[in-house]
Parts: sequence; C-alpha cells; structure tokens
Amino acid sequence: MATEVVVKVKDISAGYMKQPVLDKVSFAINKGEMVGLIGPNGAGKSTLLKTMRGFLPVLTGLVEINGRKVQELTAHDFACQVGYLQQYAEIAFGYTAKEIVLAGRYPHLKWWQKESAKDWKIVRACMEYTGVLDLADKTMHAISGGQRQRVLLAKVLAQQTPILFLDEPTTGLDVFYQEEIFWFCQNMCRAGKTVIMVVHELALAARFCSRIILVGNGGVIANGSADEVLTEEHLSQAYGVTVKVVKNPLTGNIEVFTVHADRDISMERLLYRIDAVNTVTNECQSEEQFR
Repeated sequence: MATEVVVKVKDISAGYMKQPVLDKVSFAINKGEMVGLIGPNGAGKSTLLKTMRGFLPVLTGLVEINGRKVQELTAHDFACQVGYLQQYAEIAFGYTAKEIVLAGRYPHLKWWQKESAKDWKIVRACMEYTGVLDLADKTMHAISGGQRQRVLLAKVLAQQTPILFLDEPTTGLDVFYQEEIFWFCQNMCRAGKTVIMVVHELALAARFCSRIILVGNGGVIANGSADEVLTEEHLSQAYGVTVKVVKNPLTGNIEVFTVHADRDISMERLLYRIDAVNTVTNECQSEEQFR
C-alpha cells in the first residue's frame, strides 16, 4: 500500500526573532503515524511544532500540510486540518470544562450558527474518552493540572481533525493517565489519524510511537524506529551525558538510564566546599565568642 505524506518538512530553519534554533531540518510524516519528538530541554522540539503549525514563521525551507504550504493556510484551514495542544494554555476565568471542549467544535460552525445536538454529542464522547465527563460542569480553575490537561486534550479531539500536534500532552499527569494518553493516540492513529507529539517520557515513546525523531544540537540527530533512535550513542550526543540503554527482560521494553559519574564527582566537590565554609564559619563564631 502506498504511503500518503501528510506533513512535509524540507530544509527548514526555525526559531525566534529571525534567530534559528534549528537548521536544515527535513523529514516527512505519513498518514496514520504516531511520531514522538524527543530531545533535551531547549533543543527546539516545541519550536519545531509551532513552526509546523504556523505559529512561528519558516525562516528558510518548506513546511507543507497535506500538500499545501503553511504560509498559504488560513487560520480556519489550520483549525480544520490540525488539532493543536499547546504546552502551556491560558484559560479565561469562569469557563466550565464542557464549555472549553465545546470550543473545539467552533471551526465547524458558521459565525451565525449555534452548536447543535450533534456538537454536544461529540463533546460528551470526547470527554468520556479522556475520562473527564464527571468534570463537565466544574470550572477549569477548580480542577487539578492533570485534569485540565485531559480536558484540553478532549477539546483537541472535538475538532475532529485528521492531524494532531500535541506539545507535551502528559504534563501534570500521573503514570496511569500518561499511559492512557499514549494509548488514546495509538488507537487514533490505527483509525487513520496522524499524531506528532513532543515527548519527555522515553520509555513511553519507545512503547507507543511508530517513529521517533531525536532533536538536539540545532538539528535532527536521528529519525526512525525506537531501536534505531534510542541508542546510547544518539542519546549521549543529544543529552550530553553518558547513557545506558537496556531492554527489560520481562516486558521487552526499552529503558534508558543515565550514568552520573561526573555528577558524583561534582557533588563530592560541592559537599567538600560546603564543609569547608561551615568550618570557617564555626571558627569565626568561636573567635567572636572568645572576644
């Protein structure tokens, strides 16, 4: 079966105030893929996602969504094509959870139309899917951070877009709901949607993502399956620390550990300095008392 490219990134530079964070980045994402963007803090993962979504300008190169350049897409085009869950969402005071999720239906309504019974049915289904239906009438400021994240994911799902960009969707979630979110995304991809998500949980990315893109050092270090990308060489290069990668003998899942030899030495030096300062301080106090 021929693959259908839905997101194309070719030789792009991306950044802020015309200062590139990433340079010469290229990859293509096919329909039905679940792609995890991984890398250290500040590597440019969110910058890349925002550029693909059109929130940041493409400094050089090309980004296409379903064959159209992002510069040619209107806000309405984007809203119908790409659902976007941002990393830190500002929420106006007083809105209930169901009102927030309902906002995901607005791209499908004309300015003069009111939401229909069908829209409310979709809202209910999305909230039930993400486990927040019982929070429907609670205001967003009366629920926990993890619950807010699941409400916002339900809003993105309510848009019913073929492509989803998720920037750290598991932020603030406990282990159970982290795995649930990945499971939701995997099932959506099996149904034909495409998900590109910024991920910090390497073990979950290895288990659920069909492809992983490792971002670091101003570009893409590796792009491929979990076995191809999550190697000791690639991760050590990206994160700047010595890394050990093993497979759990019980589950077969990839697990990543950092080797803290350098940190241990630094900690010893720090503790030595603290001890030295305490010694000097105690001596000074004794001298003051003597006087």
